[in-house]
Amino acid sequence: MDVEIVVTMVAGLLLAVAAIGTVYPGLPGSGLAIVTLIAWAWIMGSSVAWTTAVIGSILAGIGWSASAVLTGRRLRQHQIPKRSIAVATASAVVGMFLIPVVGVFVGFGCGLLASEYVRRRDFSSSLKASAATLKAAGIGVLVEFFMVCLAGSVWTIGVITHFATRAG
Repeated sequence: MDVEIVVTMVAGLLLAVAAIGTVYPGLPGSGLAIVTLIAWAWIMGSSVAWTTAVIGSILAGIGWSASAVLTGRRLRQHQIPKRSIAVATASAVVGMFLIPVVGVFVGFGCGLLASEYVRRRDFSSSLKASAATLKAAGIGVLVEFFMVCLAGSVWTIGVITHFATRAG
């Protein structure tokens, strides 16, 4: 089997993992997509491959940045301190072991709510701030997921074009 075909198949699998990684914490997401696109272009070596990698990397980078900006802005709006995020993250790790598949999400949400309740001493405002934070994080994840999927679509077009125009 041709090396370019094997590399392309592996790149496709890695891009699928990257898309899943934007949604599921613990798996690499946008960063993996960018590295995969650049490595694929390097190995393919064509101008089509490099153009594809640059466009796809820009899209994945935009999604990665948008996710961080959206979430960070909401954290500042609701005055969520880094300590609460640290507690929520630790709770997510514990949740991952206690509840398979969804434990990360449940642990993060519960940890954030508990930390905010301890800090604010008001369940209603803690719930409101935690819900707004989780909503912002969810929107950020969706934007990042969409952009990595868009980068994967660009890569698919690049693969078709690369193999259609290569000599031999």
